[in-house]
Amino acid sequence: MAKKIASVGISLASDNVDYIDFNDRASLLDWDIVIFRPEVNEFIRYDYKMSEYQGKPCLSDGNSFALKEACDHWRRELGEAVEIGKTVIAHLCKPAEVFVQTGQKKTSGTGKNQKVTRIVDNFDSYCSIPVDFNWHVGRGREIVLRPEYQEVLASYWRQFGPLSNYEVVIPDIDKNACLTTKHGDRAVGLIVGHQISNGALLLLPDMDFAPDHFFSQEEDQTDEDDDLFTADARTFAASYIDEVMAIDRALRQGAERTSEPGWANATDYLLSAEGELQQELLRAEEALEQAQKRKEDLKAALVEAGELRGLLYESGKPLEAAILKALRILGFSAENYDDGKSEFDAVFSSPEGRLLGEAEGKDTKAIAISKLRQLAMNIHEDLERDEVSKPAKGVLFGNAYRLTPPSERSEPFTEKCVTSAKSQSVALIHTPDLFAVCRYVIESGDTEFATKCREAVVHGIGLVAFPETPTADAGQATGDEIASNESLS
Repeated sequence: MAKKIASVGISLASDNVDYIDFNDRASLLDWDIVIFRPEVNEFIRYDYKMSEYQGKPCLSDGNSFALKEACDHWRRELGEAVEIGKTVIAHLCKPAEVFVQTGQKKTSGTGKNQKVTRIVDNFDSYCSIPVDFNWHVGRGREIVLRPEYQEVLASYWRQFGPLSNYEVVIPDIDKNACLTTKHGDRAVGLIVGHQISNGALLLLPDMDFAPDHFFSQEEDQTDEDDDLFTADARTFAASYIDEVMAIDRALRQGAERTSEPGWANATDYLLSAEGELQQELLRAEEALEQAQKRKEDLKAALVEAGELRGLLYESGKPLEAAILKALRILGFSAENYDDGKSEFDAVFSSPEGRLLGEAEGKDTKAIAISKLRQLAMNIHEDLERDEVSKPAKGVLFGNAYRLTPPSERSEPFTEKCVTSAKSQSVALIHTPDLFAVCRYVIESGDTEFATKCREAVVHGIGLVAFPETPTADAGQATGDEIASNESLS
């Protein structure tokens, strides 16, 4: 039976390899051979809140969490794959070295002199690899295959050695070093066999798996098209897969173990040290289960805590949920309404008045006048209900250009929409503005400010201008400083 191959972070032009995105949380139990490349630049490239610290990227809270979680997942999955006898080949691409948020902050000073220092940690993409090894950044192409590994890697190296380049060097030369620098004083490749199973982890130099001539240059090409890859890409993939299969066969021929028969595991043959270790293993597994449950609880709490940020980028039902949460933060009583006949995005009220809202998110456009017509119809439908005695104040919530950073967006509502809203006494709320004031209310507990925000909504006509936050008025420091755990110790 043909072996199943998965590639994580490497897209190969072959139907015989299942591609898995680095951001995916797939289990590797379904595959026999895993090809892995710890390329994490997307976490850096698309982090619009990223800063810089000590000359390295310093990721935002969200991307810090996402990167650490992804690396933890693959370190665990790859380690388990080797443990149960699979072959894992990891290509050591250029390591991404960043600072990630720890979630800890240190506050010093008071009033205008108050400073908040965010605590960060060093992190690198190799944390996703399930073996600890010392490495230093250093690039080169002159690589030598050690004689004792000719049987395993000679064929692969003849074909792909000329295409390979190392991005890091490993100063410790030991029995696991299969590839070295030209003079043999630094390792650039390792083969680490598992102590019990037939599994093995290979750390090999990197290659360019996506040169331009591997992709079709025809216009209107999509990722779903069968001809996305060129003939060169398919030839390369076929040869590479053949060599990966050959490596797997060679490793197994040299490390075949007899599966332990059931009777050999009976208590009559159990060594005392094994019994003690089994008990320790059980305790460790219980602790791991508790830690995993704690992790899942924290993840759920994190998702709930960050729901408000949907005001910045969401549309549809998620945007409606974020708006309802924001309205409640400001002190409104707010709910969706759906009686089977009428459905309204938000019906909300406070001592200042009763309102009815319509929400709209646009990817690359401003909010148009058509949503005002929908809002007017909803207000009339609402008034027809027996329990409603007068028309609700209309509010249109708009999240225009939602995929663009808020600071770079154009006007959220069209000129026609603003003019019509004023003539109908409708309030227009740009949801990123709503996010800013709600964030302040959450963090300060300022109920008086929340009241002012409610009044701005209830009495607003046209684009609502929320009051400035007291923090900004007082001229207090708003920028955080950054410090690593290492610098504070």
